[in-house]
Amino acid sequence: MIPEPDILIVGGGLGGVAAALAACRAGRSVVLTEETDWIGGQLTSQAVPPDEHPWVERFGTTASYRHLRESIRDFYRQWYPMRAEALALTSLNPGAGRVSKLCHEPRVALTVMESMLAPHRASGRLTLLTEHRPVAAEAAEDDTVRSVTVESLRDGGRRTIAARYVIDATETGELLELAGVEYAVGAEARAEYDEPHAPETAQPLNQQGITVCFALSYHEGEDHTIEKPADYDFWRSYRPDFWPGPLLGFLAPDPRTLEAVPRTFVPNPDLDPLDVSADQSADAGDKELWGFRRILARKLHRDGAFDSDITLVNWPLNDYWLKPLIGGGAETAAQAVAEARQLSLSVLYWLQTEAPRADGGTGFPGLRPRPDVTGTSDGLAKAPYVRESRRIKAVTTITEHDVAIDLVGPYGGTRYRDSVGVGNYRIDLHPSTGGDTYVDIGSVPFEIPLGALVPRRVRNLLPAGKNIGTTHITNGCYRLHPVEWNIGEVAGALAAHCLAEGVEPHQVQSEDKRFDAFAGVLDRAGIQRNWPDVRGY
Repeated sequence: MIPEPDILIVGGGLGGVAAALAACRAGRSVVLTEETDWIGGQLTSQAVPPDEHPWVERFGTTASYRHLRESIRDFYRQWYPMRAEALALTSLNPGAGRVSKLCHEPRVALTVMESMLAPHRASGRLTLLTEHRPVAAEAAEDDTVRSVTVESLRDGGRRTIAARYVIDATETGELLELAGVEYAVGAEARAEYDEPHAPETAQPLNQQGITVCFALSYHEGEDHTIEKPADYDFWRSYRPDFWPGPLLGFLAPDPRTLEAVPRTFVPNPDLDPLDVSADQSADAGDKELWGFRRILARKLHRDGAFDSDITLVNWPLNDYWLKPLIGGGAETAAQAVAEARQLSLSVLYWLQTEAPRADGGTGFPGLRPRPDVTGTSDGLAKAPYVRESRRIKAVTTITEHDVAIDLVGPYGGTRYRDSVGVGNYRIDLHPSTGGDTYVDIGSVPFEIPLGALVPRRVRNLLPAGKNIGTTHITNGCYRLHPVEWNIGEVAGALAAHCLAEGVEPHQVQSEDKRFDAFAGVLDRAGIQRNWPDVRGY
């Protein structure tokens, strides 16, 4: 029997974990639910190394996010047979991937986050329910959410959990729909916010593609070829209108210029991983596929410790955009995930059997899927990488006019009276279910306004991830790992603060004196709310 918590957090991704930590630190009782059997979302069950801004090693994140990052590094230092030169690096990049200064295996992040939650579970403040998904919510006439019903994916049992505050940390914002909270989904019409990259008419089913990532190692002379996927012939012949050739190929658009650019693929290159630079502001790093999202670099370790690198496949080849994940019904969503899985398996089979090699041959049968890395039977991630969610109709909506460098200038951007965090990433929209190609444009270092976390009407539900008040366009830069963590941490802290002070989120956001008191809570927790003067991005 679960006692009624102060705060119910639905969704155990990065935002959900951060929210739970903040609420528990404030002494509040919390129930945290998660649909998979791994907490951590993007970083673990979706297997995506963290996408971060170029100053992440110095500033621009919360203190708890920095603790997460350093704890991941410490895990490798303590348990892995690393070369002395690697051990000495304060900015150790375990995978030496180019996408991030901290590429690592999903299980390591899982271990660290479970350790961060452990004392709160031991004290009884935190109850964690994995493999539970929300199926219903009860909304009251006073614009509050009274309870949420979750269903066990193990035995089908249901339990209804009432709480004074409810936090939606799901990947698709499904609690918003269940609770009747007003939300947007897909692309807004240009007239709504006058965004230059918005379509002329609203397109709710036009959403960024999803990706089912997977992990690979390479073993020359071995044959790990999988069974031919059922949909392989379809994907082998599929050629999008905006693609320079077949999707299954090494020629793909450059996201920033849309020019056709060949990718290279050389497993286990001889390059010393200590020479790899991971700075996307200088080099996107995505043209050399093996090293782009590598999560274990064998040459960082003592000779013979590992016979292969491990790389993470999240490439242009396996982005899926034929069906929307949200708004088309449960059957369509299930079909989208199933087809995305088939696409990724088809990419793997193509790599093993048909991909061109530098020596003129074809196929890399030595590519071995790594179910031990992803915690699955086939080496695919437990859950698809979801880039876009339902988004609350918020007190403040962040638009392209607040962050796009072409609109605000290199040192512009909206500065908010109620800033509760910071972030930075390009507006990075992947091909979408509406048939759009990449939209990848520069943005400035931005702030996270508290008003984007406050629904216009509902009084006790808060978002903790990609479901804040952004648009289809600005979601493209507010959706990455450190920003999601920041949003979740603020949501958990805000719920706890409101309970302690007897106030509501709308009051904290709108009244200067109340906001200043909450800002002090965030400052003491090490949540950076404003940027220093940063240049040259």
